[in-house]
Amino acid sequence: MSDSIDKPLSLGRLFGIWFLLGLQSFGGGGAMLTLIRRTVIERYAWLTEEEFMRDWALCQVCPGINLTAFTILIGRRIAGGAGAVVCLVGLLLPSVACTILLTVWYAALRDSPLMKAALKAIVPASVGLGLLSAYEVARPAVRESAQEGKLWLLLALFLLLGSGGVLLWFKLPVVYVLAAAGGLSAFCHSRRAV
Repeated sequence: MSDSIDKPLSLGRLFGIWFLLGLQSFGGGGAMLTLIRRTVIERYAWLTEEEFMRDWALCQVCPGINLTAFTILIGRRIAGGAGAVVCLVGLLLPSVACTILLTVWYAALRDSPLMKAALKAIVPASVGLGLLSAYEVARPAVRESAQEGKLWLLLALFLLLGSGGVLLWFKLPVVYVLAAAGGLSAFCHSRRAV
């Protein structure tokens, strides 16, 4: 049985959960987002899919490191200000420790064939986790749009694929693409209300 946000959760346990997430954070943002999603939605039910998607979108609009902001937001939601600090420290501590150790040992490790092979294996796994993360984040929006009708499903697919295409081909800043997609969606939904 998974914990829920309504049950008291010690700060030590919260730190441990985010520390384990931090230990698994190889692969960058997409891989990490998948791990966070599984933890906060599937394992502990701290957020619904819709809350997760909304909060992640909010963090995408803000400048800075999105996963850091997202971790702080989730931690605050779970256990207030102390929860935000504990989650952030838990998430970052393994990365900081690993970075310090690798910096110290870099000269010895950089030419190791075993290290080169390990790093080459991480790249395809990271891409796969990134694709899985994109699918899991997009699925609730597509499902909700499909329930509203074919027109809204087409709009959602257009916004998802169109935003990705614009970012890929035109290299525009993400905030502009998000603002344009949000504006178009708001306009279409306001026309429906008329």
